[in-house]
Amino acid sequence: MAAGTRALFLACFRGGGGGGAEGSGHRLALRPRYAPVPRRTKAAAVAGDLEAAAGAAEEEEEKVAVFQVTGMTCAACAGSVEKAVKRLPGIHDAAVDVLGCRAQVAFYPAFVSEEKIRETIEDVGFGAKLIDEELKEKSILVCRLHIKGMTCTSCANTVESALQAVPGVQRASVALAIEEAEIRYNRRVVAAIQLVNAVEESGFEAILVTAGEDRSRIDLKVDGILNERSVMIVKSSVQALPGVEDIKIYTELQKITISYKPDQTGPRDLIEVIESAGSGHIAVSIYPEADGREQHRNGEITRYRQSFLWSLLFTIPVFLTSMVFMYIPGLKDGLDKKVVNMMSIGELLRWILSTPVQFVIGRKFYTGAYKAMCHGSPNMDVLIALGTNTAYFYSVYSVLRAATSENYMSTDFFETSSMLISFILLGKYLEILAKGKTSEAIAKLMDLAPETATVLIYDNEGNVVNEKEIDSRLIQKNDVIKVIPGGKVASDGFVIWGQSHVNESMITGESRPVAKRKGDTVIGGTVNENGVLHVRATFVGSESALAQIVRLVESAQMAKAPVQKFADQISKVFVPLVILLSLLTWLTWFLAGRFHGYPSSWIPSSMDSFQLALQFGISVMVIACPCALGLATPTAVMVATGVGASQGVLIKGGQALESAQKVDCIVFDKTGTLTIGKPIVVNTRLFKNMVLREFYDYVAAAEDNSEHPLGKAIVEHAKKFHPEETHIWPEARDFISVTGHGVKAKISDKSVIVGNKSFMLSLDIDVPVEASEILIEEEEKAHTGIIVAMDQEIVGIISVSDPIKPNAHEVISYLKSMKVECIMVTGDNWGTANAIGKEVGIENIIAEAKPEQKAEKVKELQDTATHHPLAAFKSFD
Repeated sequence: MAAGTRALFLACFRGGGGGGAEGSGHRLALRPRYAPVPRRTKAAAVAGDLEAAAGAAEEEEEKVAVFQVTGMTCAACAGSVEKAVKRLPGIHDAAVDVLGCRAQVAFYPAFVSEEKIRETIEDVGFGAKLIDEELKEKSILVCRLHIKGMTCTSCANTVESALQAVPGVQRASVALAIEEAEIRYNRRVVAAIQLVNAVEESGFEAILVTAGEDRSRIDLKVDGILNERSVMIVKSSVQALPGVEDIKIYTELQKITISYKPDQTGPRDLIEVIESAGSGHIAVSIYPEADGREQHRNGEITRYRQSFLWSLLFTIPVFLTSMVFMYIPGLKDGLDKKVVNMMSIGELLRWILSTPVQFVIGRKFYTGAYKAMCHGSPNMDVLIALGTNTAYFYSVYSVLRAATSENYMSTDFFETSSMLISFILLGKYLEILAKGKTSEAIAKLMDLAPETATVLIYDNEGNVVNEKEIDSRLIQKNDVIKVIPGGKVASDGFVIWGQSHVNESMITGESRPVAKRKGDTVIGGTVNENGVLHVRATFVGSESALAQIVRLVESAQMAKAPVQKFADQISKVFVPLVILLSLLTWLTWFLAGRFHGYPSSWIPSSMDSFQLALQFGISVMVIACPCALGLATPTAVMVATGVGASQGVLIKGGQALESAQKVDCIVFDKTGTLTIGKPIVVNTRLFKNMVLREFYDYVAAAEDNSEHPLGKAIVEHAKKFHPEETHIWPEARDFISVTGHGVKAKISDKSVIVGNKSFMLSLDIDVPVEASEILIEEEEKAHTGIIVAMDQEIVGIISVSDPIKPNAHEVISYLKSMKVECIMVTGDNWGTANAIGKEVGIENIIAEAKPEQKAEKVKELQDTATHHPLAAFKSFD
């Protein structure tokens, strides 16, 4: 199984099936005056003619464009954009992410352009800028496999026949000399990983070298003046490079997007050509992955912070003159002094100070409300504008009436309008800060990749002559990368020299290091623990496993959960309903006051029944915010998918999260899930008169070839008897490893067997009573007892402990409080398993289970109608 694809499946939390547009029967709803969009013919669909279907799909040339949309504040805003875009002809689908300030539009360029979509978004009242576009993936792809184990033409024919037999494969050819296979297949029928499995089922090992149409894409940032002439020079220079398929230059964004075949060219070649074409006036670098979203968000944070601070400059004096100074005798007399008739100095000051807050600082609410009403989609801006204007203009009326009257005592609400705007600006500022934090998990995922990589330079004879440190984003396909101990693997690829152990936990969730030697695949972003590796890069840039994980998380965050769709429907009628309720509240309180429906003592001395009712009506209007309704679900999905991805769990959108509430049973693995996954030797018992150092030399020599974490723990413990940094263990001949039982090997003149009790009995080795009692004693302490035999005789027992995770008991207790059944399935012995289960609080235990038995248990629970199980393994293949 290829490591890149494997990583996506191991950590994935599946949330129900999905299909492509064709598979789900989607059709375009175009206006009658436009010609129909080409699509699959009915005959092709019924007959299952893959060539016809693929040809039709390719003729459609559906494109996907991503726009950065500014000015959206809530789900109603996103709904307005989505509705306006979907009205355009040739739009297949549109999804708007209010948190990410993005709109993703799938469309047919024969009927509508990116510019028309951008203008439509701006017509709705929001800023729009194209930040990304690409052709939708075609159905027919070509992949290449590296096949190990073929020795003759017969082997090649076997592999070719196995591939040809897979449904969806149109053509397969196997080259024995270079040990590679090229397969043309339909991605809607078969996945690349199934082709790998087909080869492995025929008895050979396969590594996925490339999946898809062998096409990559890169975004480059160009610093320098790009006039029309230089644009033409750069474009023609890049197009002259072999392997370049498409180039788009966005002068406004200083961005160049290039599609190319990674087998023929790469980022370093492209950058070199562009800089040469610019005659030294152009500097080229990799375009920021965030597409400027972080810069936009920072600008938005700054604007709201400045608006809030400016509003405080006016709002605080308004608040003081109306709420504080009125209770200080000397200041109260000064503020109550009349200016014109009954209009006081305090009222005039509040009017002057609140006016810039209402119309200058709060102007964005007016423009937002106007645009929303023009498109029939009232939003939060409408409520804010209505509420603050009602308070402001009633206050203006009251003050002007006092200025023209000799006996009218006015009551103003200037502090209401100015304080509301200040508080809302503060809320918006905090909301944008919170939005930024939701995307931190994706940023952390992208940080898994190292910043630099060491590329080896070879001469014509294949000898390493030099090495060069480069930006890891500039790695090209087939580059050979040197990975030192403790360093991160810079790219997906396979080992061509060296052997080591690689920690893949951050990608796959597997807690124990994985042994790597020549021919094994590695994943970019994983950590090399010991030994130097030379890795040939296969999947680079946007093709890497890490890039696919990031894209999957971003897609999950764009997808709407069913409950979010319901919330969006409510938010469409929410604002009109709030306005109606506000009017009803005002009318109810006004009529109740007019007809003495409540005690007159309820009315403050400075108000009448009309003003009290008005205050209640304004409160209802401004306190009800549709933003919370529309942002709650996408924020929850964004946080959940981001945090899940950082923990090695890929959640495929809100649908999966909603399905998770049905889980009533969780199956836990022990090592690395309930325990830390780093076992240590805690005790040694010898039954023969041997030096402990000699004993561990034999055991470590046998276990050094093992990949089991208990074996690694024993080897690490044995190193303590040798203070020198490097120690070579005795040679182990005839090494045999029996999964789940132990190992055996010939070391020097002794036959050494290391394993559990059942392994010893299967080899007709007598286990004395004393040894059995020690095993039981250690198992009761949650320790694993490992028996060591030499020349068919037990010579010692090694006790290994894997500490329980600090929060394991708390998690199990919490799950039980939710009525979730917890089951532990482990390959360890019953004694240790029971001790661990007792300590964490799990009663239902299955021990001494082989890997395939773990999968069978989960399948058994899935087949039971009363269970909705979730497998919580460190890795589950």
